[in-house]
Amino acid sequence: MRHQHLLSTHAQQRFIIKTIGLSDYLPVWQAMRDFTQARTVQTHDEIWLLQHPPVFTQGIAGKDEHLLNSHGIDVIKTDRGGQITYHGPGQIVAYLLLDIRRLKLGVRELVRNMESAVIDLLKSYHIDASGRIEAPGVYVNNAKIASLGLKIKKSFCYHGIALNVDMDLTPFSYINPCGYQGLQVTQTKDLGIPDGLEIISNKLADQLQVKLLKG
Repeated sequence: MRHQHLLSTHAQQRFIIKTIGLSDYLPVWQAMRDFTQARTVQTHDEIWLLQHPPVFTQGIAGKDEHLLNSHGIDVIKTDRGGQITYHGPGQIVAYLLLDIRRLKLGVRELVRNMESAVIDLLKSYHIDASGRIEAPGVYVNNAKIASLGLKIKKSFCYHGIALNVDMDLTPFSYINPCGYQGLQVTQTKDLGIPDGLEIISNKLADQLQVKLLKG
């Protein structure tokens, strides 16, 4: 994993939060699989916060037709749910390595709580956002600001949610984002939110813990 050293690690409630930095997709994906394979019922749940260099990732149900033109950006077929999306610098990715049975969360509730974490984060900046039943993610004025995808293995999950903060959104036009032709995307910077990656990243981790540990 590039930049494998942890810039900060701290335990909050039952989750361990790791801020990793800019890291290539493939090593991080492998690290998530290794962590999940090795974990036991005693293993602490973790949230990994990071950014990826430019990369398209295509979920297990992903259709090749939704990649319009890669423009030389790597395309990786991965094991999460969902279609194709883009990751790049300036986007916060929060990977959730959780024991969902221990958290007493069903998959649908987990997804809704992930979305709610982003919605409440944006609400703190007076931005109205919402989810969609037919298209998981978070939207502001019909433009997608956060996408999500998960892999469930036994009672464990990995992958997570990606929030656009301050990035080059152009590569989203090279695909049908999440399988939807012409879907518009946005980011916190374009909504007038002044805070940068570090502050928003920490706030996202806090909101995820509030939602996922609720009760």
